[in-house]
Amino acid sequence: MGFQRRDGEWYAEDVALSAIAAEHGTPSYVYSRAAIEAAWRGFDEAFGGRDHLICYAVKANGNLAVLDLLARLGSGFDIVSGGELERVLAAGGDPARVVFSGVAKSEAEMARALEAGILAFNVESEAELQRLDRVARVHGVQAPVSVRVNPDVDPGTHPYISTGLKENKFGVGIGQARRLYHEAAAMAGIRLTGAGFHIGSQLMDVAPVADALERLLTLVDELAAAGITLSHFDLGGGMGIRYRDEEPPALTDYAAAVLARLEGRPQRILLEPGRAIVGNAGVMLTRVEYLKHNEGHDFAVVDAGMNDLLRPALYGAWQAIEPVRPRQDVPPRRYEVVGPVCESADTLGSGRELGVAEGDVLAVRSAGAYGFVMASNYNGRPRPPELLVDGDQVHVVRERETPTELWRGEHRLPGRR
Repeated sequence: MGFQRRDGEWYAEDVALSAIAAEHGTPSYVYSRAAIEAAWRGFDEAFGGRDHLICYAVKANGNLAVLDLLARLGSGFDIVSGGELERVLAAGGDPARVVFSGVAKSEAEMARALEAGILAFNVESEAELQRLDRVARVHGVQAPVSVRVNPDVDPGTHPYISTGLKENKFGVGIGQARRLYHEAAAMAGIRLTGAGFHIGSQLMDVAPVADALERLLTLVDELAAAGITLSHFDLGGGMGIRYRDEEPPALTDYAAAVLARLEGRPQRILLEPGRAIVGNAGVMLTRVEYLKHNEGHDFAVVDAGMNDLLRPALYGAWQAIEPVRPRQDVPPRRYEVVGPVCESADTLGSGRELGVAEGDVLAVRSAGAYGFVMASNYNGRPRPPELLVDGDQVHVVRERETPTELWRGEHRLPGRR
């Protein structure tokens, strides 16, 4: 299932990665259908004894084929922009299974989501609630609302992907949330449906989630005593994956910790996993262009850069880098794996023991989440293709960009020089 070695060579399901690189070139993103399906079903089965909806976080990987695959499984979707909503709809997703998160929803985005008939807006500020009420009344409807509570819980993750502390921009504190629920209950354009939180990404411990849930339930009980009842709890996402030596919690342990605290409560559970579904279901292939030895420093210069895979430069993230077809004839060296972009930050991996030669193909593993979706055209570089492997079939689910597409939508000045 997914990616494995056969006689030392890396395969995506039943296709050798070297064959994919030979046919489709590098850099390229490669995803496994089987791995995506297995990861999604893992969440679905872990919560199978309870009314629930898995709302895949589109920001992790928004390729239409990935969304289409998940929609066929019955997935819901967590979106953070109008563009992501349109992606979900284009991929055949059910808008009635969409939750809309994000701190800066525009009036146009709100109106489009209301028109589409989404499941809920995760409201993140008082100003947003007031705007949503106004937009909904203009359109003659009520907006389904769940307030995103910021429980001030430390998720123990990288500060760039921590979202549940009071100094983060996301959600509202419990005291303010209490007041917002009472205000919303009196708004003609608002229909209160839920309460939720999302404390961060790449979580390695269920304890912060359990702590946040306890705090949310205290608020929910106070609201119920005041006559405000809710139909769902949104527990966010953020469960981590293994990149190197991390030990993410088992989904059964995660589910058990959550369900134990919800026993006897009838509300539906919404979950928003992203990375945990697609992260280890993808790799990025890149080719060694040059081996450079510079006064004690060894560089493997590859054809993929920070514009193709931003995580190492943005977060200092570590991802495994391995030859797709290991060599026995080249002794390993300790390489800096660097790309072609004119930035010193353009390093995909530091201090990697590799036995490689020019022309060899490397696989940057765990690249299914926050890989292509964060790619850019910096330095005038076309973005790579995305390929989805299904058994022995390789589907091109996004074509490699061409140079002329780099300036699509741009215009030269009119008139004479």
